[in-house]
Amino acid sequence: MYIILLILGVICLGYFLCIALWVGHGTNFYFIWLLLGLVAIIQAVLLKKGIWAAHMPVWFRKIFLGLVCLGCVVFLVVEGCIISGFSQKGPQGLDYLVVLGAQMKAGGPSKALQYRLDEAICYLEENPDTKVIVSGGQGADEPVSEAQGMFDYLTERGIGPERIIMEDQSVNTFQNLTFSAEFLDKEKNSVGVVSNNFHVFRAVGIARKAGYGNVYGIAARGEPFLQWNNMMREFFGVVKDFFVGNL
Repeated sequence: MYIILLILGVICLGYFLCIALWVGHGTNFYFIWLLLGLVAIIQAVLLKKGIWAAHMPVWFRKIFLGLVCLGCVVFLVVEGCIISGFSQKGPQGLDYLVVLGAQMKAGGPSKALQYRLDEAICYLEENPDTKVIVSGGQGADEPVSEAQGMFDYLTERGIGPERIIMEDQSVNTFQNLTFSAEFLDKEKNSVGVVSNNFHVFRAVGIARKAGYGNVYGIAARGEPFLQWNNMMREFFGVVKDFFVGNL
């Protein structure tokens, strides 16, 4: 167990450093890998030196182990649900697409958002009667609203502006979908929700909870190196939305 924890700790710390120094990310969530790495290494040292067994009563160690096992089971179940959204593409001929916003940078959409938009473009080119709602407000570190940035990206690549509806007030996935519903008949219209693969399960679940009667996920790719980070972050997003009643 000591060796396993030590290896896991080193991997987590290495992943954190790679994101921090070379890859970059739109949020500070990746610091969780620093925390996990330090916790794993400290626990490995405690086990190696016998401190854990010597100073922690048996009942505490059993409860701790039980909670860790329960947490692992919950984590695996939720991650399985998240992975179930990876292959969703939606049927042809949908009435609307809703492209969920992600970070806009000074030079244009972030990679995650670009992947979503490129997936939407492919669908819109194959389905000329489908309209698209681009959904996302403007964060403090964004030069324009996410909706405006998405509008510009789509029109520059040949999507007619008359097919694009901008929703530029939302700040999270729940608002993306509830605010976008004001531009369509959510109970009757067929709607495809476009997001990165790791986000599709939660997005579709929120849409159904919000009253969308005919909704499908359309999964865009995720950034390969950041996939583990995004999957971890999404775990907490699913749990949070479940407990606040959004799922």
